[in-house]
Amino acid sequence: MPKEAVNLKNLSLSELETWVLGLGEKPFRARQLARWMYGKGVWEFSRMTNLAKEFRKKLEASVWISHLEPEKIQTSKDGTQKLRFALRDGNRIESVLIPERDHVTLCLSTQVGCALGCKFCLTGKKGFIRNLEPAEIIDQVLAARAHLGEGKKLTNLVLMGMGEPLENFDAVVKALEILRSENGLGFSHRRVTVSTAGIIPKIEALFQRPRFVMLAISLNASTDEGRSRLMPINRKYPLKDLLGLCRRLPLDRREKITFEYVLIQGVNDSEEDARRVVDLLQGIRAKVNLIPFNEYPQSPFRRPEEKAILRFREILMEGNLTALIRQSKGADILAACGQLAGDETGIGDGGSGIPRKGGWGHRDPQTYS
Repeated sequence: MPKEAVNLKNLSLSELETWVLGLGEKPFRARQLARWMYGKGVWEFSRMTNLAKEFRKKLEASVWISHLEPEKIQTSKDGTQKLRFALRDGNRIESVLIPERDHVTLCLSTQVGCALGCKFCLTGKKGFIRNLEPAEIIDQVLAARAHLGEGKKLTNLVLMGMGEPLENFDAVVKALEILRSENGLGFSHRRVTVSTAGIIPKIEALFQRPRFVMLAISLNASTDEGRSRLMPINRKYPLKDLLGLCRRLPLDRREKITFEYVLIQGVNDSEEDARRVVDLLQGIRAKVNLIPFNEYPQSPFRRPEEKAILRFREILMEGNLTALIRQSKGADILAACGQLAGDETGIGDGGSGIPRKGGWGHRDPQTYS
């Protein structure tokens, strides 16, 4: 296969149809390909038995279909599973399967590493290596679905793994279109959530498209000073601008923006912080997910005492906010929120020799630290 050969999963469904037409084939062939790739999870053309042999020969000569299989699976005592994938260039990413009582959620990655440098996040310590292709995002979902097998159904997707999704905007949007489409993987828009640190122009761009995801924003502090210390992106997009945008977003009638707040002992967990969060979110249809900090080796931060966590939630509820304490799963295998790194050590490149910033010829996005 020539190096420039097209990976069909990197094409949107409309691009796939255009490409098929360019081969002199009928449009329905694109739908057949999509059903094999996404509906059945097949990547070998030889198994696509309802395609004409001549068409299959054309495909085998000019294009290919990617797939991922976990190179390592770790299972937490709570049933959470962390799937580590080796990419074609030697980089590694992680996804997390989270079983709940009535559904199964996959937390998937959108970048190798991350440029934002949030101080509490293990992924940020890795630095930025490169963006994932649409196919590499989709393949995490297909691999997780295959791993679950027939007995359990993958119901929810959250783009909250390694990386800032909106810093890989074009690839993420293309992947989401396929994940959402009935001719792709068919996930309901209420079952797909994109989490962002607050990249204002890209949030605006996301809401200019047909609505196909739910939005979550990492808040994590009650003042600009505190948020800038924890999340350097706040220096570029401060709270006033970010929350002002949130007040203007065209939400569906029953829709709320989820604000994620990582509670860190002695940093952002005081009663004063809670009261400031109530003030900050006035006028926004919001719910708050409180995430007690998930500790990991070499982190200077600690999880708050239980009474502080409960008091923080109580104050938010007294302020008429919907507030939930998210019971993080998979912490014992470094699979909880903020713990993904994609390597054995959990920090850095794991001794793999893989380039850090700007590796593999990819442009390094703006660094905010």
